[in-house]
Amino acid sequence: MSSAIYPSLKGKRVVITGGGSGIGAGLVAGFVRQGAEVIFLDIVDADSTALVEQLSAGAAIAPVYKRCDLMDLDALKAVLAEVGDVDVLVNNAGNDDRHTLADITPAYWDNRIGVNLRHMLFAAQALAPGMAKRGGGAIINFGSISWHLGLEDLVLYETAKAGIEGMTRALARELGPDDIRVTCVVPGNVKTKRQEKWYTPEGEAEIVKAQCLKGRIVPENVASLVLFLASDDAALCTGHEYWIDAGWR
Repeated sequence: MSSAIYPSLKGKRVVITGGGSGIGAGLVAGFVRQGAEVIFLDIVDADSTALVEQLSAGAAIAPVYKRCDLMDLDALKAVLAEVGDVDVLVNNAGNDDRHTLADITPAYWDNRIGVNLRHMLFAAQALAPGMAKRGGGAIINFGSISWHLGLEDLVLYETAKAGIEGMTRALARELGPDDIRVTCVVPGNVKTKRQEKWYTPEGEAEIVKAQCLKGRIVPENVASLVLFLASDDAALCTGHEYWIDAGWR
């Protein structure tokens, strides 16, 4: 696949949450290819270290991995203070573990909202002032097709992902005067090692059959959309959701 290079992303400082594997690793690779300075947060040490080693050879700026449990808001605040001012925040991290309504307790509610929604707000809160000082920036939040489809056994994940779209619109309005754009990417089913845990080959075939386009979405496809939204080419894109689902919905 021949991919675009955005001159406006060269040298930009980018923070990506959940960048060690899956879609996140594709995002890190995409921004590194643009010549951006990438700092990614995760807790998967082996995958993250391997990704840094893989991408550093030949990179204009090698990516940096910082271990951070996003459930610990004090730790998140400390890491982001250490990182300093940035131009782009990609709120990618999340967890789609399956659960039934009967499984849910107040503690599990707090855990799932913490994993999938809360850290996004506080990362944006921490980094927005620095973006304003640098003349503006872009915050890109990750939603999900799941709640639009009403998939089974994901009630808390879908609740959080629906909230992310609302949060995106609210932040876009609040941060717009500082020329900070806030958007939401809504992926369909993306082929990653984690998704192979949930879908059989037969299940994948059913998804592809339901799509208008019959290819499998991979992390590089999602990264292409995120790179555009982070670049100056998307200068007047804010407050909305941008879909990459091959026409599944």
